[in-house]
Amino acid sequence: MKATIWHNPKCGTSRKTLAILESLSGVEVEVVEYLKNPPSREKLAQLYNDAGITPNEGLRTRGTDAEERGLPGAEASVVLDAMAAEPSLIERPIVETEKGVRLCRPQDRVLEIL
Repeated sequence: MKATIWHNPKCGTSRKTLAILESLSGVEVEVVEYLKNPPSREKLAQLYNDAGITPNEGLRTRGTDAEERGLPGAEASVVLDAMAAEPSLIERPIVETEKGVRLCRPQDRVLEIL
């Protein structure tokens, strides 16, 4: 099984999620450091849709200027545009497998799609 993780190596939850993925046999892990290689707006929309969450639920507010920019509670298209322009607004980690997508906070949520 292939698992793609949109990863920030500075994030403890992201590192723990990656460790879970790497510890499992039969899982081919693709690591995308999304701050260096951000997903497109369209990819973000697809990930959130597949995860069953809204872009607002995938918005990182801690350590960002999201609140000052009025993003919490904003329309989905506004939030997606902001995330596409500034990937630090993307909450992490996001993992995608053939069984689905999860925003893995807490990290054990990754087990739901393996």
